[in-house]
Amino acid sequence: MTVSTQGSIHDVLVLPYLNHAIRMLESGYATATDIDNAMCFGCGYPQGPLATADEIGAAAVRAALLARFEETGDNLHKPADLLTKVAGQAGTFAAVAGDHAKAPELRHTIEKIGVVGTGTMASGIVQVFAQAGYDVVFVGRSQEKLDGVAAGITKSLDKAIAKGRSDEETKAAVLGRLTGSTSREDLGEADLIVEGIAEDLEVKTALFKDLDRIAKPGAILATTTSSMPITELAKVTARPGDVIGMHFFNPAPVMKLVEVVTTDLTSPEVDETVRALSTAVKKVPVSCGDRSGFIVNALLFPYLNDAVKLHESGVAIAEIDAAIKETAGFPMGPFELLDVVGNDVSLAIQTELRNEFGEPGFDPAALLVQKVQEGKLGRKTGEGFHTY
Repeated sequence: MTVSTQGSIHDVLVLPYLNHAIRMLESGYATATDIDNAMCFGCGYPQGPLATADEIGAAAVRAALLARFEETGDNLHKPADLLTKVAGQAGTFAAVAGDHAKAPELRHTIEKIGVVGTGTMASGIVQVFAQAGYDVVFVGRSQEKLDGVAAGITKSLDKAIAKGRSDEETKAAVLGRLTGSTSREDLGEADLIVEGIAEDLEVKTALFKDLDRIAKPGAILATTTSSMPITELAKVTARPGDVIGMHFFNPAPVMKLVEVVTTDLTSPEVDETVRALSTAVKKVPVSCGDRSGFIVNALLFPYLNDAVKLHESGVAIAEIDAAIKETAGFPMGPFELLDVVGNDVSLAIQTELRNEFGEPGFDPAALLVQKVQEGKLGRKTGEGFHTY
């Protein structure tokens, strides 16, 4: 493959991403609004993929994808049926989406929040709820871990004060809503418990069995997993209808997106309550089902993987990064983003997507695999696709 212009780099990387999003809409997995919001608020993109397809024009997107499909034979480049339909009608995805859902309401009383975990994500979730006025009980394995959460939140609040975005009175109120504990039993009165521990299914399963024992009747059990099957967590409880995904993005106090992930067992009232709660804490909730990648990762990582494959074909990393920022308006080039996310994380997610969807085009790029084998994971190791 020879790529020498920024326009063609855009076509190679961005058009399949648009096609994936259109197929996601076509399948009914998520609404057009939620797909676009997910990529805007989860990745910082200037607009979502469906809005981008409308801006380019469905007919133009379809024609360019057909050219890619004829060149590669990759099923992922074959224009989605919905794209062909919209192009044939000279319509837009905004017009066919039909997103007219009413604002969600709290169907459960939510006053006290529980959080399990003391890492970066869990700490951020604790801060989000406390800043929104909720009393939060957070559980960790040691007093040292608990102290670390409180210290991190204090530091964050101090930064906000220094920038004139908060004051000492607000800081005191937020910290006053926090209760740390080394005992899960103290979660017994929480109306919602959010799990934010290690991405290990065995560990999470054991936790959900315990939370099922501890939590009061009617309490919602949420996981902020980005990759584990939530249905498996629900099935180990006697309350599968009360189990849901509440996938915050890191850092939680800053990022606006929450992917609200329902299983086939989640009750509609729990789903609506979590969406309403997400809005109440000033986040943007998007709804999707329990499958690998949810919305953001399912659209983002194949694009990043394609970028590595494009580099393998002979196109310079700097050229690809620059072209994407200039032509697509993305805040970071794909290789800059890979190094921030971590090549090990990217490989793990891409492998999951390949296993979930069975698409040969989702095979992890050989160079991505090599980088992980060499321990060149990105910023956290000082070297990835760039050197730091």
